[in-house]
Amino acid sequence: MNIENILPEDGPSIEEVKKYINKYNKEIIVVKCGGSVLLDQNLFDQFIEDISILNKLGLNLIVVHGGGKNIKKKLNENNIESKFIDGLRVTDKNTITIVEQALTEINLEIVEKLKNKNCNAQSITTKIKNIIIVYPENKDLGFVGSPKEIKNNILFEILKKKEVPVIMPMGIGDDKKTYNINADIAAGAIAKKLNSRRLLLMTDVEGVMDENNKILSEINSKTAILLMNNRTISGGMIPKINTCLDAINNGVTGVVIVDGRKSHSILFELFSDKGAGTLIRK
Repeated sequence: MNIENILPEDGPSIEEVKKYINKYNKEIIVVKCGGSVLLDQNLFDQFIEDISILNKLGLNLIVVHGGGKNIKKKLNENNIESKFIDGLRVTDKNTITIVEQALTEINLEIVEKLKNKNCNAQSITTKIKNIIIVYPENKDLGFVGSPKEIKNNILFEILKKKEVPVIMPMGIGDDKKTYNINADIAAGAIAKKLNSRRLLLMTDVEGVMDENNKILSEINSKTAILLMNNRTISGGMIPKINTCLDAINNGVTGVVIVDGRKSHSILFELFSDKGAGTLIRK
């Protein structure tokens, strides 16, 4: 394999990539993308390029995508107001249909763009190869659920063909109805089920900050809990960190909060000494 021809000029150096590539050779990496990455055309194109590069380098990748902004846009077009309880979107019968449309659009776009980069990818939605069985969160939230079971055999079959599963964060309940799932939680559940080496949560923040607002390149679960208790980690970062802790306590080697606004952040995270965010280990 000629690594030089695969890597982008503004990515990590060939030496660094060679140093790290064997580390991930037989492992599974789950990447969750959302936020700016799906909104900013430039970041989206780089994300697609990074995934296709990792696929060409032989890594086993699974992509889980969010789509909050696209959902919001579609709901606005239909004059449906969004209500949230503890950061989770209240989803009634009308809303769930629109959520599914919005996420399907993003899903198909990611798959199509990857194929354009000679990277074979497969859509996983509630209609195509659904892999997530859901239990409802609570009645007030409507059609919002948490993963109860992940059908990993479907994922292994796709990975065996050196293709990338692209998963939308929705699932089917025992009642055969469709449920929306927080994308971080969906990615965490999949990473746990597959004992993945890395779970990368791409976000719009630099990573986890200390009390002086300096980025922490690596922390363990004890430090993470401490930072939540003293409110250094607060707001929307708390559910993210809880997803990270749940993953590393259940078979995932390391979870990274990656700054998706940085150019080629996935490549720098996996293949460079300094990374591109905060690595959280047990």
